Amino acid sequence: MFRSAVFAIALLIAPAFASAQGLEGHLKKIKETRSVSIAYRSDAMPFSFVEAAAKEPTGYSIDLCRTVVSVIAQQLGVESLQIKWVPVTLQTRMEAVEKGQADMECGSTTVTLGRMHGVNFSSFIFVDGTGLLIKSDSKVQRLADLGGKKIGVIPGTTNEAAVKEALKAKVINASVVPVKTREEGLKQFEAGEIDAFASDKVLLLGLGSKAKDPTRITLLMEDLSFEPYAIVLPRGDDDFRLAVNSALSRIYRSTAIGKIFDSWFGGLGKPGLILEACYLFGAIPE
Repeated sequence: MFRSAVFAIALLIAPAFASAQGLEGHLKKIKETRSVSIAYRSDAMPFSFVEAAAKEPTGYSIDLCRTVVSVIAQQLGVESLQIKWVPVTLQTRMEAVEKGQADMECGSTTVTLGRMHGVNFSSFIFVDGTGLLIKSDSKVQRLADLGGKKIGVIPGTTNEAAVKEALKAKVINASVVPVKTREEGLKQFEAGEIDAFASDKVLLLGLGSKAKDPTRITLLMEDLSFEPYAIVLPRGDDDFRLAVNSALSRIYRSTAIGKIFDSWFGGLGKPGLILEACYLFGAIPE
């Protein structure tokens, strides 16, 4: 339903048409081909996922990127841009942008200094934190209560680093168990093979809807990390990054961001103070 309003929103927040002369890099390619390649994941609900029988991805990040693309079309002075969807996994999302298989990746990717060696990032689009999925009837009230127990986490993620650092800092003797996907983590968690599962909190909320009995699971209130999300962009193309951030700035200064947020998180209330601050800081003046 929101998708049909993307173009209308873009018209309200778009800048004046940009000159086609002097374009380089991705912007030149995008204008010439009239298309943008966007990498997406099918397992990052509610940010980027594919519903049953659907042909295209949906989610908060996907809707935001659709709007960004519509604004960039206006910046380039073209009527519209076709989106070519490029499926990726948690392991291949950065590689797709690095190797030029996609112009951007829209999902739930955390900005880190290490990742900046291979890719670049837009302004922040969301803020989350590493959390822990536990049994609702569990006596676990804090991370320290998981001493001697097993915590599942996907290797190579910022969540894995956050869990290990927290356990080390608080001298907690818990086992960190690698799992391939969030779905596998949920399966092992429900089977009692692990005592907790770590991931970004909002992603855990989305995962909880897939549980056999959602009433039997809950989130530990403790935050283990700060996870700022952004659109993954190619390194070394400042003009393209500027175009994306210019589009985000206009979205953040308009009512569009409120509509996108409400579409996916309205049931949780208003954006938190940190996310509100990200929108505010991302609304860079012209």
